[in-house]
Amino acid sequence: MPPRMTNPSLVVPDALPPLLELTKVIGKVGLPQKTLDLVRLRVSQINRRPINLPEGEADERLLKAAEWRDASCFDAAERAALALAEVLTRIDDRDDPVPDELWAEAARQYDEQELGALVIQIGLVNLWNRVNVATREVPGDLS
Repeated sequence: MPPRMTNPSLVVPDALPPLLELTKVIGKVGLPQKTLDLVRLRVSQINRRPINLPEGEADERLLKAAEWRDASCFDAAERAALALAEVLTRIDDRDDPVPDELWAEAARQYDEQELGALVIQIGLVNLWNRVNVATREVPGDLS
């Protein structure tokens, strides 16, 4: 299906620069890029917004993001990030969207600044997914 319109971030004056700046800010906090990539991929999978992995650059773990609970290749910090990504993307699935034990595990793995950046990253990916779903934007590359 063709897109319904040009991406709103390009149509609304001055909308794109702060979104791109937010991505840069998240990247400066110190979270590993692979963790940010895993989160972006998992959130997009949940939202049925596939991401095209660059040829020859795909980390095998990215291919297993949907099965992270059963895959032994993820460390405790990545597991905490993926768990948080899932619950913050599916906030309508349960009475307590972010259980205390899940939050506590994420807080054990990340300092406050990193955890804040992780929460913002999850929200930002969900924003992009929703904008792209509404406009039928073609999925982009993970790069």
